[in-house]
Parts: sequence; C-alpha cells; structure tokens
Amino acid sequence: MAASLRDRLRTLCLTLPQASEKEAWGDPTWRVAGKIFAMQKTGDGRFSIWCKAPPGSQEILVGADSARFFVPPYVGSKGWVGMRLDESPDWDEVAALVRRSFALVAPRRVAALLENPPPG
Repeated sequence: MAASLRDRLRTLCLTLPQASEKEAWGDPTWRVAGKIFAMQKTGDGRFSIWCKAPPGSQEILVGADSARFFVPPYVGSKGWVGMRLDESPDWDEVAALVRRSFALVAPRRVAALLENPPPG
C-alpha cells in the first residue's frame, strides 16, 4: 500500500512546473527552485505528507479534523501542516494542499505557470 501511495504522491508532485524529487531524512521531498514544498513522511509508522500552508490554515485544518491533519515536528512552528494519507485520502484535497504549498514556495514566475501553463 505504501508504494502505491508514494507513487501517486510522486506523480502529483512531479507534474508541477519545474518540480524535482530529492531524498532527505530517509524520505522523498519535492522541491522547486531548490526549496521543499512537500515531504513524504513515514517515521511515525504512518504515511503522511507535510506541506507549507498559508498563515492560519494550519490551525483551521487541524482544528477541523485532527484525525487527518496535524502539526508536524520541526516545521510545524513555521506554519507547515501534516496530512495522514494511510486511510483513504481525498486525493483532490491532497492535490489542493500540494498545489497551495508549491505556490507559496515557488518563485512567482514559476507559480504563475499553475494558472497560465505555456502553450503546447
């Protein structure tokens, strides 16, 4: 199951403009312009993704559904949010979380490609 979750997450992240994958801390991370916008984590025995979130989003998500969303260690104090993926995730919601994180981390010209992809 973890391999299929990882593959789906990888596909989702790598379809974003100029995204790349690099292993760090034993798990894959996805980056744009050298900055991490998503991290897969399995260290606590659960499969999750950590993403940067806009100010206030972490509190809203964790407050609304603490069984699925959590404040991740290390980066939680910087507004990142964790989402557990090992129990039937809503992939539209995962995609929205990843895309928002990407837009927050990517250079403006690259983030703009989310809304206005180049022709072809």
